[in-house]
Amino acid sequence: MTRDEGSWRNTILAGLANYIDSGSIVAGSVALALWKDIYGLTDSFIGLIAAFSANAISAGVGAFIGGWLCDKFGRKKIYQYDMLFYAFGMLFLIFANAAWMIIAGFLLVGLAVGADIPASWSLIAEQAPDDKRGAHSGVAQVLWNLGPVVVLGAAYFLKPFGIDGIRWLFIHLAVLALALTFLRSQMQESQRWEEAQAKQSGALSSWGELFTPRYLGAMLYLIVMYGFWNLWAGYNGFFTPYLIAQNDLPQWAETVLPASNFLFGIIALLAVFMPLSDRINQRLLFGISALMQVGGMALLAVFGFTLETVLLHVVIMGIAGGFGAQSFFQLWSAELFPTAIRSRAQGLTFAVVRIGLGVWSLAVPALASTDFATLAWILTGFLAVSGVVGFIWAPRNEGKSLEQLEAERQAV
Repeated sequence: MTRDEGSWRNTILAGLANYIDSGSIVAGSVALALWKDIYGLTDSFIGLIAAFSANAISAGVGAFIGGWLCDKFGRKKIYQYDMLFYAFGMLFLIFANAAWMIIAGFLLVGLAVGADIPASWSLIAEQAPDDKRGAHSGVAQVLWNLGPVVVLGAAYFLKPFGIDGIRWLFIHLAVLALALTFLRSQMQESQRWEEAQAKQSGALSSWGELFTPRYLGAMLYLIVMYGFWNLWAGYNGFFTPYLIAQNDLPQWAETVLPASNFLFGIIALLAVFMPLSDRINQRLLFGISALMQVGGMALLAVFGFTLETVLLHVVIMGIAGGFGAQSFFQLWSAELFPTAIRSRAQGLTFAVVRIGLGVWSLAVPALASTDFATLAWILTGFLAVSGVVGFIWAPRNEGKSLEQLEAERQAV
């Protein structure tokens, strides 16, 4: 196996954490309506599930802890073993026969996928060729979009069997996590992390360095740009199938439309982000995506949650999402920090964003059921804030090595 082939293999193995993350979120969203009927769940309890699920608070806490551990002990120790913890959490969802087991399962699963994010994203950036860092990051995002496509596609055939059918969605994620534990054991530690360790004689940069003006500004930028976008994305990933069911759209729409959204995202990643993000103005790509998503969300605010509007909304949001905030957050959160504090920076920013989403998720079910137009306008506003901030302060890092980027920061 050539070095280039090895780097792509490592990217796929690391990026499968994204598949598991998004797959967990969407599998939960498919089960949500069924759980509501079985256990008589209220809107408040559904909001609680969303808030503490792999979609939000527990993932944020896991990312914060995992990011710190990654910089202290290395990327491999985290991404090799956290999948075992994930599989254990999945057992609660597979065998759930009470509402508390749903909460417990999502809490454990969220901690595991959260811890894996800074480990896998740091590894991908650190082992990718300098002129293909965007392309390698794009692979992880393809896998993030593939999770919902597979889960929702399978759910289309499993949902007629009720909750017993939906359990197979959780089973396949648990099996994949166990397989990843074995496959990742054969991966090497990040060479850049090992070199950073050697230069510092084992003494890592303190949290104080992370909060110097240079890096604090970068974290605030990422939190605002990605955080406001993620308030929309959290609603989209966890609540869309639930809203389709609540608004009496055709039953096939509960799985086909959300899956199509992510499928269009994969197409855009392969056709736009992966071939272009390392070569052309990244600010331009981000700006186009942001404009499209603001327009796509405004459609629902103006015309309501009808089948025709949701169809057009899905096409626009899916295509724009492929080369927008999610993809650039992964890329920029690796590029804006040096190796010694990269994972903890990613973990901290991801934690703030996901915990913020958890708080917001508490309000979404009630607002969606009583005043969807207001919810849609709020979400449109969130996307507008993300787009403006993201475009104005977007970095220009295409084609540069991580060492070159750090040298430029030190020179300022």
